[in-house]
Amino acid sequence: MKRYILGIESSCDETSCAVIDENGKLLSNVVSSQIDVHTKFGGVMPEIASRMHVEQISIVIKKAIDDANITFKDLKAIAVTRGPGLIGALHVGLQAAKTLALALEIPLIPVHHLAGHIYANTFIKELEYPCMALVVSGGHTQLVYMEKEFSFNIIGGTKDDAIGEAYDKVARVIGLGYPGGPKIDKKAKEGKPSYKLPTPHVDSPFDVSYSGLKTAVINLAHNTKARNETLNDADLCASFQQTAVHMVVKALTNALEVYPCKMVVVAGGVAANSYLRSYIKEQVKCEVLLPELWCCSDNAAMIAKVAKRMDELKMYAPLDIGVNPNWSLSDFIGDVKNG
Repeated sequence: MKRYILGIESSCDETSCAVIDENGKLLSNVVSSQIDVHTKFGGVMPEIASRMHVEQISIVIKKAIDDANITFKDLKAIAVTRGPGLIGALHVGLQAAKTLALALEIPLIPVHHLAGHIYANTFIKELEYPCMALVVSGGHTQLVYMEKEFSFNIIGGTKDDAIGEAYDKVARVIGLGYPGGPKIDKKAKEGKPSYKLPTPHVDSPFDVSYSGLKTAVINLAHNTKARNETLNDADLCASFQQTAVHMVVKALTNALEVYPCKMVVVAGGVAANSYLRSYIKEQVKCEVLLPELWCCSDNAAMIAKVAKRMDELKMYAPLDIGVNPNWSLSDFIGDVKNG
């Protein structure tokens, strides 16, 4: 008799549930997005996100079970995002997962959100080690060296803003609205990188800084307006995007000189960026694995994918476990093993 793992993701503004079988085949992946609501506010409103998770979680879980054509009794484990993320949003998913695990008397598997993004690539192909993961999203920008499976060594990253956060702030200044990433990516295709923007200095060749770049764009916009001149939005988007992407890819290639790898994987929401996807393949000599576009945004399929591996290793959690909104990827496996 086949048994299945149900994954739950609620770290930010997507309520998602997925079912995966014992062979790693994805049977369902239901995502309820709140983006239309948060767009009105120019960004994610944590309290509203939590309330909407409460409204959707039971519906999404039931639909995932129905879409997979199984019953709750067919489940062997419940997986859930424990962190990082918005504390209230995480609580909704964890409480639902705990309730199911307790009622069904099956194990609970706590998954790190960023590990989910990294292993989302395995829907295409298994990772080859040693591997370097470039994690790029609205909340994170990290270089993660993986010598073997579940070995997460953070060797570099942003010293301030995440790359996705910088995209959102620049889009707001230009007047493109939220979310900024897709809008700037699209607008940049209409322009040329004609504005000279700075590359902020960092002490480590594996690190990046986006605060200075963001400030430079804001100052450029304000100064242009003060002179009664007009910005070319398409050219500015192209200029910003080129600078932002080149910075993080340069940090990656610097890291690969010190940490030779068989494969590079890109993970997180910014992995959907078309310029990044093409430029990184030009600059990196080893194999580059890019996630499917549907799997770049937050979803439960990636959580279930990690959980399958954890289930094989019997990496479960007690039912009194709490969320960890600031959970470091480097602590993930150690924290789970230590209970």
